[in-house]
Amino acid sequence: MRFSRGVITIVIIVVVLAVGISVGLYHLLKRTPHLAEPVAAHCSVRALGSDLALDPEQAQIAATIAAVAARRKLPERAVVIAYATAIQESKLYNLDYGDRDSVGVFQQRESQGWGTKKQIMDPVYATNRFFAALVKVKNYRKIPLAEAAQAVQRSAGGYAYAPHEEQAKALAAAFTGRVPESVHCWYPSGGRTPAPAPRTEEARKQLARALGSTTITSRKRGWLVAAWSVAHAEKYGLSRVRYAGASWSNDLEAKGWRTGDGSGTGKVELS
Repeated sequence: MRFSRGVITIVIIVVVLAVGISVGLYHLLKRTPHLAEPVAAHCSVRALGSDLALDPEQAQIAATIAAVAARRKLPERAVVIAYATAIQESKLYNLDYGDRDSVGVFQQRESQGWGTKKQIMDPVYATNRFFAALVKVKNYRKIPLAEAAQAVQRSAGGYAYAPHEEQAKALAAAFTGRVPESVHCWYPSGGRTPAPAPRTEEARKQLARALGSTTITSRKRGWLVAAWSVAHAEKYGLSRVRYAGASWSNDLEAKGWRTGDGSGTGKVELS
């Protein structure tokens, strides 16, 4: 069957246009992946030259550990040891399973006297028990991290804690508030139904469980509270956290905190 030159020309034009449109769409979607597929809630920690990716549960656990340490007036080294231990034991998740009867962030065992399973599954309780044991370790601030962690955990492979030290140091610098503006999170909100009202009072009550008094007595403590609030933003429906002349908002396009749009009151403001 023969076709006229006109028909062949039209077919070629259609094919070229189809290819061109397909290539254009591919590059558009590649540049804006959030249009191609749903983006999950996520967090990032930028401190001490590290850029760490966490999911909200991991960020919440990290923030809780730092808050408990602050309540107990422990040094940052204790937080680093706790993070390295939790990363090895649970990857910073509150697991309801483990080896034998091990559960929770630190994989503590009811049969070994750490508490009931219900208690151990409470990250605030579990962290308090970890620190209570850690401070009894002689010279825990100066001895190698793996040695200090193993003295608390008494695990079969105590050497495994050491490789997590650098990551733990970055997390500790961020969540203790020593490095400001270092914790950023985002979660899906809005859509066809209006977002629920932020539960700011509930958030403050839960912070107080870990931190004790939520009064801001220093700039470092303020950034600890701000980091805790951002990490728990999805859980309590927070869309903005403001402190010390900077603000975090639940904006997918934002790269972090914005300066010049924060609270000048000395308080961490949630909304």
